[in-house]
Amino acid sequence: MKNTFKIILTSGLILISMITMNAQKQKMENTALLIIDVQNDYFPEGKMTLEKAEQAAQNIQKVLEYFRENNLPVIHIQHISTNEGAAFFLPDTDGAKINHLVLPMEDEKIIVKHFPNSFRETDLLSFLQSKKIKNLVMTGMMTDICVEATTRAAFDFGFINTIVGDATATRNRELNGEVVKAADVQKSFLAGISALGNLYANVMNTNEFLSK
Repeated sequence: MKNTFKIILTSGLILISMITMNAQKQKMENTALLIIDVQNDYFPEGKMTLEKAEQAAQNIQKVLEYFRENNLPVIHIQHISTNEGAAFFLPDTDGAKINHLVLPMEDEKIIVKHFPNSFRETDLLSFLQSKKIKNLVMTGMMTDICVEATTRAAFDFGFINTIVGDATATRNRELNGEVVKAADVQKSFLAGISALGNLYANVMNTNEFLSK
């Protein structure tokens, strides 16, 4: 009798687990991951080093693995500077290459951009529409410039956005001669972008995202 009960209980737990996994997959349908500008110039010894770039990239790596394991779309955004006098992400330089922690696989889309907004003068919108994507998970660099510009543009195009906060990075800013610490810039941006009931984006950390 006890063995029979154990078998029934085990079977029930397996069934619940399968139902939960299927529900999670359905929830993630029509969802794509954007990895924005995770390029060598943002890392130590690069031309525009960000604070905690490696830590952010490691978190992006975890999210990336989740998308790959579940056969969900992944889009890599690569910025190439074309403005005269640009200091980083210059064409045909190591600094402009996508960092080794998040290197694209052959079947993953790479979009080259020249502006902070990843939609501007690229095929990002048409690609997302062709895949019937409705939800975007934002990761990358810099939090308050390219991630912000892309997230706000995505909202205007009707996408529902999630930003994985600790899978983004930025650097110190300066305002009227005063240094604003990167951590404060990060917090301010994430607070603003998720204000008014997550108007532009829902913000969560890597562990929260992977466990939802």
